[in-house]
Amino acid sequence: MTTTNLPITLYDTTLRDGTQGENITLSLADKLRIARMLDEYGMPFIEGGWPGSNPKDIDFFREAKGMTWQTAKLAAFGSTRHRANRAEDDPNLRELVAAETPVVTIFGKSWLLHVTEVLGATPQENLDMIADSVRFIVERGRELVYDAEHFFDGYRADRDYALSTLRAAREAGARTIVLCDTNGGTLTDELGRIVRDVRGALDPDAAAAPITWGIHTHNDAELAVANSLAAVQAGVRHVQATINGYGERAGNANMVSILANLALKTEHELVPAGGGQLAGLTELSRVVAEIANVSPNDWQPYVGRSAFAHKGGVHGAAVAKVERSYQHIDPAAVGNQGRLVVSELGGRANTRIRAEQLGHQLEGVIDAKVLSELVKRLESEGLAFEGAEASFELLIRRHQVDYRAPFSVLDYTCLVEQRAGRELLAEATVKVQVDGEILHTAADGNGPVNALDAALRKALRAFYPQLDAVHLYDYKVRILDGDSATAARTRVIIDSSDGTREWSTMGSDTNIIAASAQALADSLEYAIWKSGAELRRRDERHFTTASVDPASPTTSSTGR
Repeated sequence: MTTTNLPITLYDTTLRDGTQGENITLSLADKLRIARMLDEYGMPFIEGGWPGSNPKDIDFFREAKGMTWQTAKLAAFGSTRHRANRAEDDPNLRELVAAETPVVTIFGKSWLLHVTEVLGATPQENLDMIADSVRFIVERGRELVYDAEHFFDGYRADRDYALSTLRAAREAGARTIVLCDTNGGTLTDELGRIVRDVRGALDPDAAAAPITWGIHTHNDAELAVANSLAAVQAGVRHVQATINGYGERAGNANMVSILANLALKTEHELVPAGGGQLAGLTELSRVVAEIANVSPNDWQPYVGRSAFAHKGGVHGAAVAKVERSYQHIDPAAVGNQGRLVVSELGGRANTRIRAEQLGHQLEGVIDAKVLSELVKRLESEGLAFEGAEASFELLIRRHQVDYRAPFSVLDYTCLVEQRAGRELLAEATVKVQVDGEILHTAADGNGPVNALDAALRKALRAFYPQLDAVHLYDYKVRILDGDSATAARTRVIIDSSDGTREWSTMGSDTNIIAASAQALADSLEYAIWKSGAELRRRDERHFTTASVDPASPTTSSTGR
C-alpha cells in the first residue's frame, strides 16, 4: 500500500540528537525556550530528549506537560528493551511512558554487527526486543515512531535480516518507520536505491498496515541534506533533522536547508504548511545558535550572513542591475538579505551600493570609483573592510567637507614588565587632543592592548561621557605574511558594543600594538559619531575608570 500521496512531515531532533554535538550543551531553560520557538514556527514534531538517560530530560517532559503547544507534538526518545528484561519491567520503556508525550520514538538495531558484538544478543533476540518494545508503547496509546538505527550499514551487510527488523516493528504496531544512516557514509544514489528497494519489498503486502517511511541522516560524508531529499524522491514522507545540522561527529541533516529546499524548490505539500513561517527561518537559525552558545555559521546556505553576499566585481555589478542574476532565491523569502561586500575584489558598484545600504550617499562626498580604488590600495596594505564595516563608514565620513575629527591621538607608550618572577605588569600612557585641549592619561591592564584601551577611553571619557557604555567584546589578530615570522604584518579587528549596537573596526601594521591602536581609535570615533555624542567636559575627579575592563575580552589570560 502506498503512502506517497501524503504530505512530507518534518520531525525536529535538535533537543536530543542536536545536543550530542561537541561543545553543545543546553540547560533545561534553553531546551524549553527552543521547543517553544519550534512550536511557534510551526514544527509538527519536536523530539524533546531521552527521559531514561538523564534527569534534565525527565524535568523537561515534566515542565512540558504544563505548557500549551500550538502545533507541535512532543516525542520522547529511547531504545528497545534490554535483552535481559521483559518490556513491562524495562526502566527505559517505563520512563518513556511516564513522560506522557503523545509520541514515543524508539530505536532498534538493524545491523548484525551491533546485534551480536555490541548488544551481545542473538539475531532472534533482537527481533523479539524490537517487537516487544513497539507493542508495549503502542498498547499504551502512544503514536509510535520506530527508528531503524544503522539501517543502511545493516542492509549492506545482510539485506534479509535488516528487512526482518522492519517487519518485526510493523507487525508489532509501528506505523512510521525511519531508515537511519547513522554512520553518515552512504552515497546519495545508493541511499535512494536502497529506500526504493525497501519500499518494494514491504509495501506490496496487502495484508499489512500501510507504513509512513522516514529518513534520518548524518553528515559524515557531507551528504545529509542531499540524502534526505533523495529519500523524499524515493517516497519517504517523514524527515528527521536538527536546526543548523547540529549533532554528533560531523552533525546531522540540517533542518533549515531541508525545509527551505522542500518549500521553495519542490511542489511537495509540507507539514508545517508551506514550510512554516519561512520569513522567520533566518531568525530561528541564529537564535538557536545563540542559545546553544555557538557562533552562527556565516556561510550556511539560506540563512548565513554570507549566503547572499557578493564580493567579486562582476557579481556586484550584475546584482546592482538585476538582483536575481547571482541569487538562487529572494533572500527575503527566508528572512535574510543580500549584501555587497567591500573589498579589493569588488568594483565601484559594490562600493557604491554597500555605502548606500549603510546609509551613505557618495555623491558630493567621494566618487565611487575613487573610493573603490582607495579600498583596493588600503587592502593591499593589510586592511580588510569586509570584516570591519565601521572602518569603511569612517573612510567615507572622513571625505565629507564638514568632517572634523572628534579627537586626535598625539602619542602613546606601552610598557610590559615582568621581574623576579612577579606577576606581569602592563601600563600605557596616552596623549589625546580634543578641541584644542590636550589630556595625558595612564592606565594599567593585564596586557598592553588592554592597558592602551583603558588609557585611551579614560582620556576620551573626560570629554564624551557617552563612551562609558562602550566596551570591547572581541579581539582578533591575523598574521598576514607568515614567512616574516615575528616581523610579519598583522591585522587587528576589534568588535565593540554600546549595549544597543555592535560594530567592527580594524588596524594593520607590522607592530601589533600600532595595529591595535588604529582599531581602538576607529572604534571610539565610530561610537562618538553614531551616538551623536556632543563634547562635554567633566572633571576627572567626578568619575572613575577601572584599571581593567571586566567586559573586555582583552582582560583574558592571553595578556593582549
